Amino acid sequence: MLEAVPIDIDKTKVKEEEHIESAKIDNPDTGLYYDAYLRQVIDVLETDKHFREKLQTADIEAIKSGKLSKELDLVSHHVRTKLDELKRQEVARLRMLIKAKMDSFQDSGVDHQFLLKQFEHLNHNNPHTFEAKDLDMLIKTATHDLENYDKAHHEEFKKYEMLKEHERREYLKTLDEEKRRLEESKYEEMKKKHGDHPKVNHPGSKDQLKEVWEEADGLDPNDFDPKTFFKLHDVNNDGFLDEQELEALFTKELEKVYDPKNEEDDMVEMEEERLRMREHVMNEVDINRDRLVTLEEFLRATEKREFLEPDSWETLDQQQIFTEEDLKEFESHISQQEDELQKQALELQKKKEELQRQHDHLQAQRQELQQAVQQMERKKLEQGHPPTGPDGELKFHPPGAQPVGDAQNHPAGNSHALPPENIQVQEAAARQDQAQSHP
Repeated sequence: MLEAVPIDIDKTKVKEEEHIESAKIDNPDTGLYYDAYLRQVIDVLETDKHFREKLQTADIEAIKSGKLSKELDLVSHHVRTKLDELKRQEVARLRMLIKAKMDSFQDSGVDHQFLLKQFEHLNHNNPHTFEAKDLDMLIKTATHDLENYDKAHHEEFKKYEMLKEHERREYLKTLDEEKRRLEESKYEEMKKKHGDHPKVNHPGSKDQLKEVWEEADGLDPNDFDPKTFFKLHDVNNDGFLDEQELEALFTKELEKVYDPKNEEDDMVEMEEERLRMREHVMNEVDINRDRLVTLEEFLRATEKREFLEPDSWETLDQQQIFTEEDLKEFESHISQQEDELQKQALELQKKKEELQRQHDHLQAQRQELQQAVQQMERKKLEQGHPPTGPDGELKFHPPGAQPVGDAQNHPAGNSHALPPENIQVQEAAARQDQAQSHP
């Protein structure tokens, strides 16, 4: 038997394990337009014990190839019923979305290929039940879209930067020489001020992670341990560092370069810088390209030379985002769009003028008709005929004559006596009718 003195643990350096089972942590948005549907399907499938076990043991190639989709036939009826309902809701949402987009395309023409693309993540030929084909299409579409998400984001950022430069140059054209010189001087001064920042550590390097360990986690840099670091920043405790968890590690580095209070710092550029950092670390660490970093992959990356002796990291202000040729092509595209908008504006103006002409013509016809009616009334008065209304009724009646409408006010059996002249008129009319019926 061995005896040893008790070992005291410095509890100030030990961070208590967070209990996250009771509080569910929502994963960040993937950026896909069907993100909610994707999450709901995954959540429902993970409630099935058999499928969850298959998902945990499957490699990324088996998932991408669609082999995992065949396991859908073995899940419980309760899970299938929930999946059917989710698909019906998604189909209904997409139909509403497409209807709204078709309404917006009425004047510019419908892009049918774009509308059909909205259904690529499910089998729209069967809108009622969730089948293995639906799971296969959802996995493959999400994988493809996520792989191209960064590329599309870079293209959008490049357009953003070119538009900024285009608008700056267009603004300079409106200034006189003195103001233009002052504006150029201010622009160069802001660029210099933005570039004057502390050194940015290489993303994913030991120096960068130790800085997070010390400043964000509040731990002693001499006690840095990669395994402990991984577990500390695996926020949802799923055994992986996903893209959002990785991006959170670069906040301290980005704060060296960008400050939302500074006029010279663009927050759109900061998010592009964050994406570039995450993309670089994923390319270095994510061996199987599943967009997730396991503990094994993370520890293996800490053994590389690049982790201990990394190259310097160039920020966006040290790089050329676009060339003059790119800018000219972009400006040409903008000019074409402006010409197209002007043509549409001219067409709308012509339609407006045509409608105004039709309105004026109808107004003139109306006035002519009114004048003709007034002229006919004057002629009738000149010939001794009383004027009539639109249906031929008399507008006024000779003295002693009863208007047709007054018959309702004097029904049969009324106690009011008729004037003598009306009685004579009625008797004469009765004799005339009798003579016609008995010739």
